[in-house]
Amino acid sequence: MTTYLSQILGKPVWDAEGDSLGRCKDVLVAEPQKGFPMMRALLVTNGPEQRFIGAEHVSWLSPSVILNIANPPAFEPHGDEIWLAKSVLDRQIVDTEGRRLVRVNDVQLTRVTTNGVRFRLAGVDVGTIGLLRRLGIEGLVQRLYRLLGREPARTIIPWNEVAPLQADEPIRLKMSRDKISQFHPADIADIIEELDRPLGDALLQTLDNETIADTMQEIEPELQATILSTLPPERAADVLEEMDPDEAADVLADMQPIQRAELLDLMEDEEAGDLEKLLSYPENTAGGVMTTEFATIPPVDTTDDALRYLRNSHDALEDEALYYVYVVNDAQKLLGVVSLRDLVLAKPDKTLAAIMDHSPRTVDPLAPQTEVARIVAKYSLLAVPVVDNQGIMHGIVTADDALDAVIPTKWKKRLPRYF
Repeated sequence: MTTYLSQILGKPVWDAEGDSLGRCKDVLVAEPQKGFPMMRALLVTNGPEQRFIGAEHVSWLSPSVILNIANPPAFEPHGDEIWLAKSVLDRQIVDTEGRRLVRVNDVQLTRVTTNGVRFRLAGVDVGTIGLLRRLGIEGLVQRLYRLLGREPARTIIPWNEVAPLQADEPIRLKMSRDKISQFHPADIADIIEELDRPLGDALLQTLDNETIADTMQEIEPELQATILSTLPPERAADVLEEMDPDEAADVLADMQPIQRAELLDLMEDEEAGDLEKLLSYPENTAGGVMTTEFATIPPVDTTDDALRYLRNSHDALEDEALYYVYVVNDAQKLLGVVSLRDLVLAKPDKTLAAIMDHSPRTVDPLAPQTEVARIVAKYSLLAVPVVDNQGIMHGIVTADDALDAVIPTKWKKRLPRYF
């Protein structure tokens, strides 16, 4: 048997002898790590007085709240309960199956008879019918739908697919974190952008640094610096170290100079140096949008030697867009480029010189971003190396970053991400 919270709140509570004890103000359920929590107590008010009645004394919730005992003993909350009216109804939650943010319009409870009469929290209603039920006109609307030969949409989300969000209850928020952290960063970014700012900030801070970094890269650019500023400086620096260098540099560029300098001071010397280098180039130039994470190999003899070198290369491990491998000498002068596909498919004894491009397309660090986009499009490149007039390689501009010059970033972030 299903009952909704809207059908319980404000209703009289009758004991086993038919005496009214007051009206139901809230329902408390236990908080399990997973599944469907059992009802633990009712909060009943009678004028200025209020009392808790243990769930074991409740026989019915609907159409009336009826107890199985007269003069029930006092119940003391454990402190870890979920208050359905106070903490769930009208609150924002995450539908973990649909990976979306929704608002609770009603709460569903079910009556079970295993080991006596008990009630469980079954799910939440996030649809229009839930609102109509609270207004007392659900029946009228249902009849109207039947006259039209239609069925109203049912939008009940099972509780085990729900992640409640409450900034003032960090323990519960961390439990929801365990579910939400499994989402794709783009889904987490959508949720954080839609949340009220304090709640979005609170949720973000429960995530690990790597997840925050991946999520930051999916958040609208104008919000990135603001959101990162809500983290303690030491943690914000750690998150920047986890981000792609070009993305981290963009965030720092939007910060005040004092705050930017503080974060750079807190970062590891190598990462800070890379970011300072990127920040030194004008915005919307190849140097300003390049990343310093790319895979290089020395001019070895065979493709087998090249693959062996890559397997032990820290730079290769850091390169998330490992489509091209750049052949450089000890001075980091670019000698050629080979695609990873050609490298993997070549016979082990094939010479590296035979399969690499000895005259790859390159751009100067000060080349306009629009020029980089033109070269990427004209030659169907996934990335283009950034090389100075001495032939020294400084980074690469990936195709998606080059496209920022012709496609707004907010649109680009909705396109499939290849880098």
